[in-house]
Amino acid sequence: MSRWQHELKQLLTLMTPILVTQLAQAAYGFVDTIMAGQVSSLDLAAVAIGSGLWLPVFLLISGTVMATTPLVAAAYGAGRYTDVPRIVHQSLWVGLFCGVSGMAVMRMLPFSFDLLHVPAHLQGPTRLYLEGVAWGMPAVAIFCALRFYSEALGRTRPVMVISVLGVLLNIPANDAFIHGKYGLPAMGGAGCGWATAVVMFTLMLVLLAWVLLAPSYARYRLFREKPVPDWPRIRHIFALGLPIGIAIFFEVSVFSLVALLVSPLGEQTVAAHQVSMSVTSLLFMVPLSLAISMTIRTGQAFGRHDWTAIRLVRRTGLTLTTGIACLSALSIVAFRDTITSVYSTDPSVRDMAAGLLLFAAAYQVFDALQVGAAGCLRGVQDTRSPMVLTLIAYWVIAMPVGYSLGMTTFWTPEPMGARGFWIGLVTGLGAACLLLNWQLGRKLLRLEKRWS
Repeated sequence: MSRWQHELKQLLTLMTPILVTQLAQAAYGFVDTIMAGQVSSLDLAAVAIGSGLWLPVFLLISGTVMATTPLVAAAYGAGRYTDVPRIVHQSLWVGLFCGVSGMAVMRMLPFSFDLLHVPAHLQGPTRLYLEGVAWGMPAVAIFCALRFYSEALGRTRPVMVISVLGVLLNIPANDAFIHGKYGLPAMGGAGCGWATAVVMFTLMLVLLAWVLLAPSYARYRLFREKPVPDWPRIRHIFALGLPIGIAIFFEVSVFSLVALLVSPLGEQTVAAHQVSMSVTSLLFMVPLSLAISMTIRTGQAFGRHDWTAIRLVRRTGLTLTTGIACLSALSIVAFRDTITSVYSTDPSVRDMAAGLLLFAAAYQVFDALQVGAAGCLRGVQDTRSPMVLTLIAYWVIAMPVGYSLGMTTFWTPEPMGARGFWIGLVTGLGAACLLLNWQLGRKLLRLEKRWS
């Protein structure tokens, strides 16, 4: 087996469980939406508003704790096995701080309801939903720290199994809190937030027990030493992780803002936009999972100071993600009418969504290459430049281009509506692809000179 084939096998072996984990996490929101919608449209709306408010908080927390992956991977790759538990101990302190801070932020979000024009009749159930989710924030943060620790060692299957079990647990937990079973008060759709907190604490405890007891973690066993705070290492984790969280926030917030900006264009336009975003978000899970795998493999090679291996991960990963993206783009073009028919029975919505999916097909390769390059950069512990470059790509390029095309006559005789915003997204993702891969090339040249 050639080195290229070996690396391809390693990436696919890591990617598959990570992909299942990512899909399982996405399924939590799907289950909540379905079960809340069965109660009433008001309950569904409360869950939708609450989810839109707490998701950015979660992404910022998980992104910050994601610094665990390159740090543990580098220590593992360098053979510094005693450093692994020390890094994880400090990541758990960071996670605890982020989780408690996130809980405080979640408790304050209801004070912004009037500013955000949340209808008065939705404020009560949305507040109750957010209160429930808030209690789960510390567990979410600690779970993420343990997840990234396990994945950085190449042990991705335990997290996959636990995440899938979490989806199955979420269904009866939702049922209990929504309908008031087992002595609990009936909370309606808002009960999904409290069920989420219960599920996240359960998953955290199960994963903690796994990494403490499973024989495969014996060499890196946590808590053999007293996990006292190591402030220089904690500051390093924050310095590495906070830019990751901010970069993820920049990207997600652009897509969220586009959803808000198209809302004045009518219900059909909003529906078509949401259908297209749902499809592309699902497809994005594949290159995202591969990018996480590239972070792990690059981080391990970075720890060994093995520039040749890093270059091999980059070439193999970016080639694989390009092939996957091309397949996704062709599938969108070929089956876009069939795909949209699953989401809507309204012919006008389906036609408009099918048209928007062509723009989605156009940016599949850009999106895959930019997230792959970002994954490699995190592996070599460069997180600040991706933060700056994504800010430029999404907020300096994508949003102005999209808004000017979609809502003004600056470029065209008539505003292009949703199509203009999607052109902006294609432009921004193209810019991110070029900027991040340019930075990755520069970073690897510096490493080659340093290590040669």
